[in-house]
Amino acid sequence: MAYQIACDVHTHTLFSRHAYSTISENVAVCRERGIELLGSTDHFSEMLFPEQHIRNFQYFQNQDIWPRLWDGVTLLHGAEVDIVSLDGGLFGQDIDVSETIVGNPYREAGSLFDRVTGQLDYLIASVHNGAFTKGAPLARTTSMYVRALENPKVFILGHTGRSGVPFDYDEVLTVAKEKHKLIEINEHSLEVDSRGWFHTVCSRIAQRCAEMGVGIVVSTDAHVAPVIGRFPHAQDMLESIGFPQELIMNRDRATFLGALADADVCNLTELASLSEYTD
Repeated sequence: MAYQIACDVHTHTLFSRHAYSTISENVAVCRERGIELLGSTDHFSEMLFPEQHIRNFQYFQNQDIWPRLWDGVTLLHGAEVDIVSLDGGLFGQDIDVSETIVGNPYREAGSLFDRVTGQLDYLIASVHNGAFTKGAPLARTTSMYVRALENPKVFILGHTGRSGVPFDYDEVLTVAKEKHKLIEINEHSLEVDSRGWFHTVCSRIAQRCAEMGVGIVVSTDAHVAPVIGRFPHAQDMLESIGFPQELIMNRDRATFLGALADADVCNLTELASLSEYTD
């Protein structure tokens, strides 16, 4: 089966520090390859800076200046946020921010998480440093992913097959289905999988998604522009298990935007018919 995947919704720019392309370079590759929708989702994580301050993350706060249709590519504003505790806590939720980037006081109390993610379209919640999960019972790690899915801004669980954190697939996928949220199949995880372990876990997760009717996104997790829109390892794995095309929710722009609205994360369905430059 030749899968149609016309959106890449997990990508990074230079802001992520270990990525190497600009947003305009990423858009240009999408236009060249017929990718209809690009989700720019740089890291929102303690891995970027030794000290956490709102000024470090103002990149996210000014994304409204990006055109929604950039050289024919629909552009969404997102972030990949770290899951940082067994309670499903997300990076920045426990960091109070009382001043703006220019030092003016905010009128109301708010966390770094609230200040940075409030204007974004969606979040991908991922585990990058799973040390805090070591030795935890399966019920706790399962609850961690469930709690992350319950956050109103989280739309996608990122690279669960690569995190090294075991969880009860059925319990997490049941919540994802109920909330119309999505599970990521991550191309980069499969690409770097020299021992085959990630492939095995990702395949099991994808198989269970197919059996339970849970939507997925297939993403590059691109950290450099030339790989955007290329999913050979993920497509081969999905083909090997006969994964249904209709559960790939980034198969086209309208489907992804509809899924985003169905999850009550952000309603941008009007962008599905956008056909000329607008800001």
